[in-house]
Amino acid sequence: MVIKTLIIDDEALARLRLKNLLKEVNKIEILGECSNGKDAINKIDELQPNLIFLDIQMTDMTGFDILEKISMDPKPIVIFVTAYNEHALKAFDYFAFDYLLKPYKDDRFFKSVNNILKYIDNKDYKPFEDKLENLVKYIKTSETSTKNYSEKLPIKLGNKVFFIKSNEIKYIIASGYYAEIFNNEKKYLLRESLSNLIETLNPQQFIRIHRSTIINLNEVAELIHSNYGEIDVKMTDSKLFRISKSYKKDFLTKMGL
Repeated sequence: MVIKTLIIDDEALARLRLKNLLKEVNKIEILGECSNGKDAINKIDELQPNLIFLDIQMTDMTGFDILEKISMDPKPIVIFVTAYNEHALKAFDYFAFDYLLKPYKDDRFFKSVNNILKYIDNKDYKPFEDKLENLVKYIKTSETSTKNYSEKLPIKLGNKVFFIKSNEIKYIIASGYYAEIFNNEKKYLLRESLSNLIETLNPQQFIRIHRSTIINLNEVAELIHSNYGEIDVKMTDSKLFRISKSYKKDFLTKMGL
């Protein structure tokens, strides 16, 4: 049996890694990939995959929101790919779901896939329908405390205050006592330190790569390696940033590299 598979993750490099690993599995057919929840819902219902690799924290909605909104019946088997905290992951153990905790190693990935293949090859194979519904209910009703990160940043200009959506920020650059905040529209100045700003932003989406630079991981286009072990990040608008040595390890870990 060929396992029709869909990759759902808002990080381009994370999708690429999954795609490269899946190409080494003979029974897997990759139907496509999705970078946001809305596209994921449409493609799951249209393509009817047997298996999906699903990131939990997407930019527009969570992986659990996606599972609630799909109309595919029966629902696909899910391998969650997540950077969720350990406390939340107890739910996965309880409901016997498999998940890949970022950053994961290749052997952990192949172990997860092999378990799924053995399960599907079993004559008593039944979809994960009940467990999927129970997991979503558990997460939705869980009293697990999670920090609320700012969805908007207030920018004071004269006698007015503007609000910038956090998920639309491309990068933030330190400039003296100010932070220069860039989105698709323009540059904004905020009298705030990068140390304070990074604490208010979702760590699943933003990371500090230099004492003077914070970037949105969803805006990373590619990484450029030099001959001296240094790495530059090229953003979607072609802006280049150097990753300093003190932040290099955390960045590569976050990217699953």
